[in-house]
Amino acid sequence: MSHTTASRPPRRTVLFSGLGILAVGGALAACGTTESGTPAGEGAEGGAGDGDAQGAMVTVPKLTGIAWFNRMEEGVKEYAEATGENAYYQGSSEADAAAQVRVLEDLIASNVAALCVTPFQPDAVEQTLKKAMDAGIKVITHEAPGIQNADFDIEAFKNADYGINLMDELAKAMGEKGEYALMVGSLSSTTHMEWVDAAKKHQEENYPEMTQVGDIVETSDDSQKAYEAMQELLSAHPDLAGVQGSASTDVVGVGQAVEEAGLQDRIAVVGTSTPADTADLLESGAIDVIQFWDPGYAAYAQNVVAKLLLDGETVEAGADLGIEGYSNISIEDKVIYGDKAWINVTKDNAGDYDY
Repeated sequence: MSHTTASRPPRRTVLFSGLGILAVGGALAACGTTESGTPAGEGAEGGAGDGDAQGAMVTVPKLTGIAWFNRMEEGVKEYAEATGENAYYQGSSEADAAAQVRVLEDLIASNVAALCVTPFQPDAVEQTLKKAMDAGIKVITHEAPGIQNADFDIEAFKNADYGINLMDELAKAMGEKGEYALMVGSLSSTTHMEWVDAAKKHQEENYPEMTQVGDIVETSDDSQKAYEAMQELLSAHPDLAGVQGSASTDVVGVGQAVEEAGLQDRIAVVGTSTPADTADLLESGAIDVIQFWDPGYAAYAQNVVAKLLLDGETVEAGADLGIEGYSNISIEDKVIYGDKAWINVTKDNAGDYDY
């Protein structure tokens, strides 16, 4: 790929445009949506197998119906509007690998040109993505750096760096001592596990007075399950002093449990989420710090790379993909890394973000 930037909206504007995605409610479970998505830039619903699918670039999230992936849909729409490409978003409302596979199978049968996938469980989609590639479909994944059957995987940063930074924030909030727990959306989620593994190693090497309690807690990207898990942790570990969450819904459920128990001043809560979903809990002190990258930007970058490959172009280190956080990419094997494009938010700057 040449170093000419791709067609794009102005930098620093995508983040705040058209973000009507906030009111997901306290539980933030994957509900209230269908398996069909809406083609970007169109008003009609577009499901797998209709006329819009053939030759399209389709972004398939882990699940629909939570703010994180609603923002991803906005990024796809931004890409389609900026470029005029037939690109849209479609997924399952179920937090379930088999449900995601069904969506992918339908899209493959509909002769899409490219799939931009955030796997719910990478190992569960390997054979389906191989089938797509065998059919000549370009495959660009996200949050799956170890994936085998993809042309490229795109990451906003190296996962170890992200997990280390989360642990540094947790350690600061805990005063570098005490018991803490780790949560992930799925034990099969490559990104979540790489974050917590790097965080745990970093803690052991740098914060010897901190101790992980129990096993890593799996929450299925469901804030209600995180809430219930936190209640169990509080009962089993009365001296618990901190929690690091991975799924965007983890700290929401944890924060609710902390707030209900009146433990805002005793328990530190740090993890990945969005400002809109955590503003009240940040303000009350039930959550200390959230860390995130813009999933809309990641989806935009996926589509840029998919289009380049469809056009017979190559992707080179140092290239600018035309969206913030991906202006000077690096490449290792087939993983494209952005520019450490994470953002840290506390109650002091949560109002700076519209999602």
